[in-house]
Amino acid sequence: MSDAPQFIYVATIGHKSGKPHLIEIWFVERDGRYYIVSEVREKAAWVQNVMHDPNVACYLAGGQNTHFRGTARIVDSAAEPETHAAVVALMVSKYDWGDGLIVELKPE
Repeated sequence: MSDAPQFIYVATIGHKSGKPHLIEIWFVERDGRYYIVSEVREKAAWVQNVMHDPNVACYLAGGQNTHFRGTARIVDSAAEPETHAAVVALMVSKYDWGDGLIVELKPE
């Protein structure tokens, strides 16, 4: 496995509690944006959070620590088949897995 970071830390605001919610999750990068995948699709609390408030804060640990604020959105596989397929291919290449709901993290 390469020295590339394996995880991104994503902070959302709880859609019910209003409190910060932090996850550690696999990711891939494409064209200056980061992509994460929810295996349980919309059932994941963090997905529900970004559906209610797309503002996120992210931290990527590694060779050059990266902090950024941005917005999250669900990638619509029907409307964006090329993006969807590219992200799945990147996830499979990096983690040998890529099945689920794709969420894009766009830095400000």
